[in-house]
Formats: sequence, structure tokens, C-alpha cells
Amino acid sequence: MFEEFRRFETEIAGRPFVVETGKMAQLAGGSVLVRYGETDVLCTVTMAPRPREGVDFFPLSVDFEEKLYSVGKIPGSFQRREGKASEKATLASRVIDRPIRPLFPKDMRNDVGVVATVMSVDPDCSPEITAMLGVSIAISISEIPWDGPIAGCVVGLVDGKFVINPTAEEKEKSEMYVTVASTADLVAMIEAAGNEIPNDVMFDGIMFAHEENQKVVNFINEIKAEIGKEKVDFPSNDPSEEMYNAIKDFAIEDVKVALDTDDKRIRDERLKPIYDAVHEKFDEIYPDEIAKIEDCLYKLQKYIVRRWLLDEGKRVDGRGIDEIRPLAAEVDLIDRVHGSGMFTRGQTQVLTITTLGPVSDAQLLDGIDGEDSKRYMHHYNFPSYSVGETKPSRGPGRREIGHGALAEKALVPVIPSVEEFPYAIRLVSEVLSSNGSTSQGSICGSTLSLMAAGVPIKAPVAGISCGLVTEGDRFMTMVDIQGLEDFFGDMDFKVAGTHKGITAIQMDLKVHGLTPEIIKEALEKTYKARLYILDDIMLPCISEPRAELSKYAPKMLTTKIPVDKIAEVIGKQGKVIQKICAECNCKVDVEEDGTIFVSAIDIDDARRALSIVETIGNDPEIGAIYNGIVTRIMDFGAFVEIAPGKEGLVHVSHLDVKRTEKVEDVVNVGDTVIVKVREIDEQGRLNLSRREALIEVEGLVPENEISDAPRRPKKDFRRDNKKRN
Repeated sequence: MFEEFRRFETEIAGRPFVVETGKMAQLAGGSVLVRYGETDVLCTVTMAPRPREGVDFFPLSVDFEEKLYSVGKIPGSFQRREGKASEKATLASRVIDRPIRPLFPKDMRNDVGVVATVMSVDPDCSPEITAMLGVSIAISISEIPWDGPIAGCVVGLVDGKFVINPTAEEKEKSEMYVTVASTADLVAMIEAAGNEIPNDVMFDGIMFAHEENQKVVNFINEIKAEIGKEKVDFPSNDPSEEMYNAIKDFAIEDVKVALDTDDKRIRDERLKPIYDAVHEKFDEIYPDEIAKIEDCLYKLQKYIVRRWLLDEGKRVDGRGIDEIRPLAAEVDLIDRVHGSGMFTRGQTQVLTITTLGPVSDAQLLDGIDGEDSKRYMHHYNFPSYSVGETKPSRGPGRREIGHGALAEKALVPVIPSVEEFPYAIRLVSEVLSSNGSTSQGSICGSTLSLMAAGVPIKAPVAGISCGLVTEGDRFMTMVDIQGLEDFFGDMDFKVAGTHKGITAIQMDLKVHGLTPEIIKEALEKTYKARLYILDDIMLPCISEPRAELSKYAPKMLTTKIPVDKIAEVIGKQGKVIQKICAECNCKVDVEEDGTIFVSAIDIDDARRALSIVETIGNDPEIGAIYNGIVTRIMDFGAFVEIAPGKEGLVHVSHLDVKRTEKVEDVVNVGDTVIVKVREIDEQGRLNLSRREALIEVEGLVPENEISDAPRRPKKDFRRDNKKRN
């Protein structure tokens, strides 16, 4: 039944890597079931037989599909089925997309769909890397034109040594987690997260991974040679040379003048009449190829920008090759939020808002990687007005999710632990204006916002991008690329980090890959630029995290109680904890290990709630002082509840520092009083003293010790009686 079934096997990082083809999804253009350890991913690729009408780009879609059965879980949704792709699935799709996209023909317009379905997950074998390799193999053996294969792996740094595809245990200890994809000779993609990694260590790690990838590229080429289909021809969508040269001769000087400005708005205004003039002249000459006139104008702008850079060392806005656009940093722009910071670079402007909440506000996750929540969240919004356009908001797309995740990754190493700062933290970066590298602007704005909010980050983080233009063996890099240099250049190499080292990298390419020389130069240039942004712009604005939180932020206190006391704190059906929250106007979160988080806008409310929790969780001790509530009044004293279910008697003689004739003269039911534990009897009953608490805490002096009159000696009535008798 499966005559075409084939099986290929190798080893990657000491674990078996198996490729099976010819059994599943045989109607797809290319399909493989890839097994790495016990991680199984079905990878398929299919190409439409002809281009869609009116499509002027290469329509590639990459979907990484998480199936919760792969980790033995039933989805938590109401429908109990997988729904919209999770953010992590979207990020995995982007990681696969970036290295494979530049290897397709640029003039192809046939739809290509790539699907990687995760069917089983071994925690020690990354499904993302398994999927990347499977996709590369599926495209390689298909009929689809492609200049692959690529191979990918993760490199970690564990105990000072580089580790390929670290296991789950090694990943926990690793100082960096860097995904590297490679062709047969070039680095095709870098996605990095690091704990302030120096440039030279990061570079060596990338090269270490690149070398490992070459072995897998050779393995895939062997599979391709044995079972690969013949690649098909496709109709090119490029305009003819005759058409392009005619438009170029007609408009090149005008386009040069239009592009030569540092203001995107002026540039766009200058280009409009040129587009109109070109269409007026050439629509009649090429009536069947009017859409390609736009392609020619795009190609002409690209030609001009690249020639300026390569031949004249000139940038569109007149800057030097390594000169950064004008920068500005500001904090405290928005009222009543917990923290705000805005970073402006040229016409790129990002405002980030910090919101602090109780730890229970952490995001719940329902994915395949074992992570069930995260307390630090970073969201990125890119409204149409930021580029001077109008379109309805449809929620975050892949770009927004990816840029938010990059900023989140860049800041994770400096976010304080929950023990140091017991809050959930949400950052929202609002892109107000965009002309290149808003993701790095959001990192800078986020650092400002966090420090303004009083979050004790370990170090400030800044981000900057590096561009690239290549021609044969020639190349040149430039720092802080704006929109045109991104559109018409070959690379957007984004690097974020502290003074000490790199925290995140993301590399987008339009060429097949980078040489080691280009990577090293990009790392060096972004390092110098990052230090300038930190030292000359951001730190003069706010030099360190504020010592106090905003008055609008919740105040958080934490304590720990014995695990066997958790039930008492919560109470039957949650009644005790609900009562504490209602009385103290606060929120109380209880962790499984007995850690208690109390949050309230008023710090006194939080302290009161914490005191109650600690009283319940820790048995009262003789000499301890508590705040309590009078629950009952008797002739002989008052009963005071120091915590739900814990009540004691204050005898009338211990109600005040002065003599008390009547209990109601001092306290009434419902009063809050301070008491000290005098005694705990054999039955666990508490004898309390308000008198001793007032003396100890408030420094009051008993009435019989403050009179200025000389004291009369006490009369010994027994002795007088003896005399009379």
C-alpha cells in the first residue's frame, strides 16, 4: 500500500533524527513526518498551479499548528478544541518563515502553503526546530522552485560551554538560547535571547551552531538527491527590461530629488506627481501591464537608494553611515497610569505604558511547552495612523505579536524575580509614528516606562537595528535604518542589550544569508550605538528606577505560612479570605507553597490584611501584639477577634491604662483595638490585654504612675485589726 515509503535517519546532538516520507499526506507537493527523539511533526508544502489574478507579491503562508494531544492535554476552551493560533505558535511560524522565504524566486506569484503540525512533544527535543528541519526537507523534495535546503538548531551556553539543542534541564540553566538557521555556506536567520551576553561569546555561539547545521544540510541534500521531484517552471512576474529601462530613463532624476529628504511625509508628497506622470505616459504604451508600472517605480527607487549607499556612501536622509537619527526620551507623559515612557528616533516614536497588578493577574497559557503562566507581558500595537494611513483595527497580527515578543524577550533578563518584586507586569507599546525599527524603539521606551513606574530592573536595556546592502562580494552596513533602507536593503539586524551584553537578537533577511564578517560587523556597530542611546539619551532622562511606586499602583506585601495552614486562611468555601478582602479593601493570592501576596491601593489596608493572614497562619505567641475587633461585651470584659476564628478575652482590668468601671466606657462591639497576648491556657484560650499593648506600642503611662501628688502608703488593715484586738 505504501510502495513509496522511505525512511532516513541521522543523529543531532546525540538524539535520533528520523525522516519518514511516502506514507502520510501524499497529495501534498511535499510531505514528511519528522521524528526527533519523541517529538513528531508532520510537515507539508503545497504550491498553487498558477498565480492568483492581481497578486503583486509572493504569497507564502507558514503555519505552525500546536495540537494539545501532543502533550496529553484537552484544550481548556469551551469548545474543547484548538482555536486561534497561540502567540507561541505564531512566533514559531515566523521563525520558520524568515529563513525559507528569501530562498524562493522573487518573481514567483504562485501561492505556497507550508503547514507544520505538532503531533507529539518530547520536552528535550524542540518542536520548533523539528518543524523547521521538516519544512526544509518537505520543500526540498517537492516540485516547488527553491534555493534550499536550510538547517536549524538552537545553541545554549551551559556552565561556560556551548550546547546544541539543549534539553529541558539544560535550557533552565542556559545563559542564552539562540536559534540559528543556515544554508550550505551562509547564516540565514538568527533569533536570540540572552542573559547579557558579550558580543564575542554571542558570535562564537552563532558560528558553533552554523557549523553543526552544515552536517544536517548535507543530510537533507542526500534525501533530496534520492527522492526529490524535478522543480517546475513558473511564469515570472518581473516587468520586462525594456519597460523598466524606459520608465527609469523618464523618471530617474525626478525620483532622486523626491527621495533626497529626511522627512517621510515630504518624500511621499514628492513621489505622488511622479507616479501620476509615469502612469499618464506609460499606461497607453503598456495597457496590459499597468500593474507592472508600479513594480518598475519600486524597482527604480530601490536602484537609487542602493547605488547611493554602495557607490557614494550616501543615505537618503543625509546622515553618516553610522549616524543615528535625532533622539529624545521622556517619562511621565500620561496621568494616573503606573508608569509611562516615550522614545523618539527621527520619525519613529513609541510610547510604552507600565501597569502593575497582583501576581494572580499573570497570563494563563494553554500550550505545548509546559509553561502555564507568565507574570511579565509585553504587548505591541501598530495602528494605521502611525504610517499616515487609514484602515480598521483588526487586533494584533503576526507582526504585532512578533514585535511584542521581541521586546519582551529583550527585557526578561532584567525583570526582577517575583520574590524581589511580587507583581504581575504588563507593558503596552503604542507605536505613534513609524519610519523604521519600531520594535527597537519599543524596547527603549519600555525601559524608560519601567524605571518611571519604580520597577527595580537590574539594568537599562536599549535596542538598535543595523542594515545591509550587498552586491556580489561587496557589502556595507549602516546603523539605525529608516523605512526606505529597510524596504530596499538586504537586512534588518535588530540587537537589544545592556551595557554588559546582548539580551535579544532578531535578524530579517532578503538575501540568502550572511557571512561571518557581516555578522561580526553588525554586532560591533549595534553595540556602540546601544551604548550611545543608553548613556547620552535614556539615562540623562531617568538614571535609575524610582524608589516609590505611583500612588495609583497597588501596594504589594508578601509573607509565607505553613502549607497546612492554607486551608484556614482560605476558609470553608473561601469565606475567610473573602472576609479579609472585603474588610481590608484588598486582594489576597495564595500559592501552593504557602506564599501569600496581598495587594491594595492603600498600604495600610495591605498591612492590616497581611497581619490577619499571618495571625491565622502562625499560632499566636505570648507577648505578640495584634489589631483585633471587639465581637462581644460582658460585665467582666470584652472578647476580641484577632483573626477569623481566633478570639480572646480582655478582662475589664486590662481594658485601659486607667481604672475601668464599665466595659462600655472604653470599647463597643465593632471597635478596632490593639491587644497583647498575656496568656494561652491549656485549652488554647487567649487572655489578652489592651492595657499592656497601649503601654508598649503607644507609650502610654498607667494612671497611677502619672500623678504629681505624693503617694500615700498603703494601709495594712490586717495589722491594724490585730492592734485593736
